[in-house]
Amino acid sequence: MPETQTARRPIALGVFLIVAGAVGWYAAFALTMEKFVTLTDPTEVLGCDFSFLVQCRANLESWQGSLFGFPNPIIGLAAWIAPVVVGVALLAGARFARWFWVAFNLGIVAALVFVIWLISQSVFVLGTLCPWCMVTWAVTIPLFWAVTLYNLSQGNLPVPERVRKVASALYGWVPAITLASYLVVAVVAQLRLDVLGNL
Repeated sequence: MPETQTARRPIALGVFLIVAGAVGWYAAFALTMEKFVTLTDPTEVLGCDFSFLVQCRANLESWQGSLFGFPNPIIGLAAWIAPVVVGVALLAGARFARWFWVAFNLGIVAALVFVIWLISQSVFVLGTLCPWCMVTWAVTIPLFWAVTLYNLSQGNLPVPERVRKVASALYGWVPAITLASYLVVAVVAQLRLDVLGNL
């Protein structure tokens, strides 16, 4: 019986949560440090400023960069710990109640909505591509697909059996779905900012 339980643990999901959380946290940390630079010396060239198009300063100094009255990266410093903790717990054999998975998934949905808004502001309003912001986008998107499809396939989210089967089939395609999502963002950025023409 213990061997069966161990075999059914979502090992791959746990590892991914740890990696995604660590990458997202580092991006938030790097952005926080760059924000400190803008506050202490506004004339200093940031390490993530490569061109007029690819830069962090415009994003960090905009009102969108401090939507809730403080720098957005601070949210990441706190929030990215959650996937790491959940991932470690899964690898340790923890089993979470359905309400926990629902709450965790809602948090990730909120993160995705926030990221989509940030992408729209960056591309359509600020006209820039912030490197560390893009790392955050790149991690949040697969995180949403992986956790949501897992919860749907496992019945942690209340959906009909047919939806569970579809989610279960799609779960193995998370990398491909993620690439398709990246492609959508890339096409929108190219059409709006002519990224290739400005390299």
